[in-house]
Amino acid sequence: MSTSTSTSTTPARTETATTIADMWVDPRCPWAWITSRWMLEVEQVRPVRTRFHIMSLSVLNEGREVPEKYRQGMIDGWACVRVCVAAQHHHGEAVLRPLYEAMGRLIHHEKAGLGHDMISAALAEAGLPADLVDAAEDTSWDPKLRAVHHEGMDPVGSEVGTPVIHVPGPDGEPMAFFGPVLTPAPRGEAAGKLWDGVLAVTSTDGFFELKRGRDRDPIFD
Repeated sequence: MSTSTSTSTTPARTETATTIADMWVDPRCPWAWITSRWMLEVEQVRPVRTRFHIMSLSVLNEGREVPEKYRQGMIDGWACVRVCVAAQHHHGEAVLRPLYEAMGRLIHHEKAGLGHDMISAALAEAGLPADLVDAAEDTSWDPKLRAVHHEGMDPVGSEVGTPVIHVPGPDGEPMAFFGPVLTPAPRGEAAGKLWDGVLAVTSTDGFFELKRGRDRDPIFD
């Protein structure tokens, strides 16, 4: 009597790890806002999750000659980033995503300005306590703001602005880059292809810059 053994094998399921893309933004920057819209599209077509952090154009440009049309923005711009840092401190890093979403929509789409009314509306929209608006004029938050700003900006140097993105490099070490600066934000698979290309060039050893003249204003769609 002979017996035979039949072995059935099922292909192992391949799990694709999610890449965390840490993105440093100032809510008042229109170019960072558009790049963040692109990143939300990337999340739909690639295994990527964007984690938002705060930088400050006011910190970045301290002591620099700034064109007259930007000077008031440098002054007014402290308020919303202080509030973001205070919100993160009291309620955790995860609150930055909905708070940035609310501020960005109000600033860039609703043209609500940078003042307390905008900040209060954004806090309400993000489900955060109204009294966080008090941080807007509280300079005691500035050391923490500077710390989180430099955490994002120092790896890419002082000659760039926002957005800055950090992702794991091919060797697992963090890889940081400025940009991409684009308008309008590509959608669907076009967003994914751009992400693939950005990773390809920024992971190339010795690659530093790819740039062309900007011939259009920000397009918010």
